[in-house]
Amino acid sequence: MSQSVVRAVRGPLILLGTALTLALTAVDAHAQRSPVYNPLPLPSNNQVTDTLSTEDIPTGSGGFARDYLVSFEEGDQVVMDLTSDQFDTILTLIAPDGTAIGQNDDGPDGSTNSLLFARITQPGNYIVRVSPFGGQGQGEFTLNVNRLRSADEPCR
Repeated sequence: MSQSVVRAVRGPLILLGTALTLALTAVDAHAQRSPVYNPLPLPSNNQVTDTLSTEDIPTGSGGFARDYLVSFEEGDQVVMDLTSDQFDTILTLIAPDGTAIGQNDDGPDGSTNSLLFARITQPGNYIVRVSPFGGQGQGEFTLNVNRLRSADEPCR
Protein backbone atom coordinates (compact mmCIF):
# COMPACT_ATOMS: atom_id res chain seq x y z
CA MET A 1 0.00 0.00 0.00
CA SER A 2 1.26 3.44 -0.79
CA GLN A 3 2.10 5.98 1.91
CA SER A 4 -0.71 8.34 0.80
CA VAL A 5 -3.37 5.55 0.96
CA VAL A 6 -2.24 4.62 4.50
CA ARG A 7 -2.50 8.28 5.60
CA ALA A 8 -5.94 8.62 3.96
CA VAL A 9 -7.30 5.56 5.81
CA ARG A 10 -5.53 6.17 9.13
CA GLY A 11 -6.74 9.77 9.57
CA PRO A 12 -10.49 8.94 9.57
CA LEU A 13 -9.87 5.87 11.79
CA ILE A 14 -8.10 8.01 14.40
CA LEU A 15 -10.97 10.52 14.32
CA LEU A 16 -13.54 7.70 14.63
CA GLY A 17 -11.64 6.20 17.58
CA THR A 18 -11.41 9.58 19.32
CA ALA A 19 -15.13 10.24 18.80
CA LEU A 20 -16.01 6.77 20.14
CA THR A 21 -13.82 7.28 23.22
CA LEU A 22 -15.44 10.67 23.92
CA ALA A 23 -18.94 9.22 23.50
CA LEU A 24 -18.24 6.29 25.85
CA THR A 25 -16.72 8.65 28.43
CA ALA A 26 -19.83 10.85 28.30
CA VAL A 27 -22.14 7.82 28.72
CA ASP A 28 -20.05 6.54 31.66
CA ALA A 29 -20.08 9.97 33.35
CA HIS A 30 -23.86 10.22 32.92
CA ALA A 31 -24.36 6.71 34.36
CA GLN A 32 -22.36 7.66 37.46
CA ARG A 33 -24.47 10.79 38.05
CA SER A 34 -27.88 9.15 37.64
CA PRO A 35 -28.15 5.63 39.09
CA VAL A 36 -30.59 3.29 37.40
CA TYR A 37 -31.92 1.83 40.67
CA ASN A 38 -32.15 3.89 43.81
CA PRO A 39 -34.78 2.77 46.37
CA LEU A 40 -36.28 5.52 48.50
CA PRO A 41 -35.33 5.56 52.19
CA LEU A 42 -38.31 4.93 54.45
CA PRO A 43 -38.95 8.08 56.54
CA SER A 44 -37.91 7.94 60.21
CA ASN A 45 -41.57 7.70 61.32
CA ASN A 46 -41.80 4.42 59.32
CA GLN A 47 -44.87 5.63 57.43
CA VAL A 48 -45.25 7.03 53.95
CA THR A 49 -48.19 8.18 51.86
CA ASP A 50 -47.12 8.23 48.24
CA THR A 51 -48.31 7.59 44.69
CA LEU A 52 -47.51 4.61 42.46
CA SER A 53 -47.24 5.71 38.82
CA THR A 54 -45.81 4.82 35.42
CA GLU A 55 -42.66 6.72 36.47
CA ASP A 56 -41.79 3.93 38.94
CA ILE A 57 -39.92 0.64 38.40
CA PRO A 58 -41.34 -1.51 35.55
CA THR A 59 -42.10 -4.98 36.93
CA GLY A 60 -41.97 -6.86 33.65
CA SER A 61 -45.58 -7.99 34.10
CA GLY A 62 -47.13 -4.78 32.81
CA GLY A 63 -47.18 -2.91 36.10
CA PHE A 64 -44.91 -0.73 38.18
CA ALA A 65 -43.42 -0.96 41.68
CA ARG A 66 -41.98 1.47 44.19
CA ASP A 67 -39.24 0.33 46.58
CA TYR A 68 -38.36 1.63 50.03
CA LEU A 69 -35.12 0.92 51.88
CA VAL A 70 -35.33 0.01 55.58
CA SER A 71 -32.68 -1.31 57.96
CA PHE A 72 -33.50 -4.23 60.27
CA GLU A 73 -31.55 -6.04 62.97
CA GLU A 74 -31.42 -9.80 63.50
CA GLY A 75 -34.36 -10.82 65.69
CA ASP A 76 -36.58 -7.86 64.75
CA GLN A 77 -40.22 -8.82 64.43
CA VAL A 78 -42.00 -6.49 62.05
CA VAL A 79 -45.48 -5.88 60.72
CA MET A 80 -46.05 -4.01 57.46
CA ASP A 81 -49.35 -2.85 56.07
CA LEU A 82 -50.11 -1.32 52.70
CA THR A 83 -53.46 0.31 51.95
CA SER A 84 -54.94 1.94 48.87
CA ASP A 85 -58.39 2.91 47.69
CA GLN A 86 -57.10 3.16 44.11
CA PHE A 87 -55.50 -0.23 43.40
CA ASP A 88 -55.26 -3.82 44.73
CA THR A 89 -51.98 -3.83 46.66
CA ILE A 90 -49.16 -6.35 46.94
CA LEU A 91 -46.50 -5.96 49.61
CA THR A 92 -43.15 -7.74 49.25
CA LEU A 93 -40.20 -7.87 51.66
CA ILE A 94 -36.83 -8.40 49.95
CA ALA A 95 -33.73 -9.46 51.93
CA PRO A 96 -30.28 -7.89 51.52
CA ASP A 97 -29.29 -10.74 49.17
CA GLY A 98 -32.21 -9.96 46.83
CA THR A 99 -34.49 -12.87 47.75
CA ALA A 100 -38.16 -12.24 48.47
CA ILE A 101 -38.72 -13.48 52.02
CA GLY A 102 -42.38 -12.53 52.32
CA GLN A 103 -45.28 -11.33 50.23
CA ASN A 104 -48.93 -10.56 50.83
CA ASP A 105 -51.74 -9.71 48.46
CA ASP A 106 -54.92 -9.44 50.54
CA GLY A 107 -55.04 -8.88 54.28
CA PRO A 108 -57.16 -10.95 56.69
CA ASP A 109 -59.90 -8.30 56.79
CA GLY A 110 -61.16 -9.37 53.35
CA SER A 111 -60.05 -6.16 51.64
CA THR A 112 -57.52 -5.82 48.83
CA ASN A 113 -55.05 -4.16 51.22
CA SER A 114 -51.89 -6.03 52.26
CA LEU A 115 -50.60 -7.12 55.66
CA LEU A 116 -47.26 -8.88 56.21
CA PHE A 117 -45.53 -10.13 59.36
CA ALA A 118 -41.85 -11.12 59.32
CA ARG A 119 -39.12 -12.22 61.71
CA ILE A 120 -35.76 -10.88 60.58
CA THR A 121 -33.02 -13.53 60.67
CA GLN A 122 -30.15 -11.47 59.32
CA PRO A 123 -29.32 -7.81 59.85
CA GLY A 124 -29.07 -5.42 56.93
CA ASN A 125 -30.87 -3.18 54.48
CA TYR A 126 -34.14 -4.63 53.24
CA ILE A 127 -36.45 -3.51 50.46
CA VAL A 128 -40.18 -3.09 51.06
CA ARG A 129 -41.81 -3.20 47.62
CA VAL A 130 -45.22 -1.68 46.82
CA SER A 131 -46.87 -3.03 43.66
CA PRO A 132 -50.35 -3.65 42.22
CA PHE A 133 -51.92 -7.10 41.89
CA GLY A 134 -51.60 -8.50 38.37
CA GLY A 135 -49.61 -5.47 37.24
CA GLN A 136 -52.85 -3.50 37.11
CA GLY A 137 -53.30 -0.21 38.84
CA GLN A 138 -51.63 2.84 40.21
CA GLY A 139 -52.48 5.68 42.52
CA GLU A 140 -52.12 6.83 46.09
CA PHE A 141 -51.18 4.40 48.89
CA THR A 142 -50.09 4.39 52.54
CA LEU A 143 -47.31 2.12 53.80
CA ASN A 144 -46.57 1.48 57.49
CA VAL A 145 -43.59 -0.54 58.77
CA ASN A 146 -43.47 -1.19 62.52
CA ARG A 147 -41.20 -3.24 64.74
CA LEU A 148 -43.25 -5.32 67.16
CA ARG A 149 -40.11 -6.34 69.05
CA SER A 150 -36.50 -5.51 68.38
CA ALA A 151 -33.57 -7.88 68.77
CA ASP A 152 -32.42 -6.16 71.99
CA GLU A 153 -35.82 -6.10 73.67
CA PRO A 154 -36.63 -8.99 76.03
CA CYS A 155 -39.86 -10.97 75.65
CA ARG A 156 -42.60 -10.03 78.07
